[in-house]
Amino acid sequence: MTSTNAHDLPETGASNVNGLRVLLVEDSWQVAAALKLSLEASGAEVVGPAATAGDPARLISERTIDVAVGDLLLRGGEPAYGLIDHLHDQGIRIVVLTGYADLPLNLGKVAAVLQKPVQEPELLRSLRLAIQQRM
Repeated sequence: MTSTNAHDLPETGASNVNGLRVLLVEDSWQVAAALKLSLEASGAEVVGPAATAGDPARLISERTIDVAVGDLLLRGGEPAYGLIDHLHDQGIRIVVLTGYADLPLNLGKVAAVLQKPVQEPELLRSLRLAIQQRM
C-alpha cells in the first residue's frame, strides 16, 4: 500500500509541524519512541503513545488533538478500524502507518496510508496534508 495524497503537498513552506498536537497510536515501543522523537524534533507536541484502540479515548478527552498518526494493527493484533471511525467522527484526521500491503480500509476516513518503515519527510508532508484536509 502506498501513501494516499502524501506527495500532493509542495516542498516549499514549513518543513516542520510546529505547534501541532499529534496523537500517536503505536503498539511497538521502539517504533513509538522513534516516531515521538522525530515528531517532537519537528515541532509537534506528541500525545501518547497509545498501544491499544481504547487508550486514545482518554487522551482525546484530556486535550485537543489536531491530527493522529498510528498503526493499523495494535497490541495483540487488535485492528484500529473502530478507532479510525471514532477519530473521524471527532473530526480528527489520521495518518495510518502499516507494514501490511493489503488491508481493507475506508480511505475516505484517513488522510494518508504510509508503508512502514516511513521516511520522516513523507510523514511530515502527510501530517500537513491532514491538517489542510480538516480545514
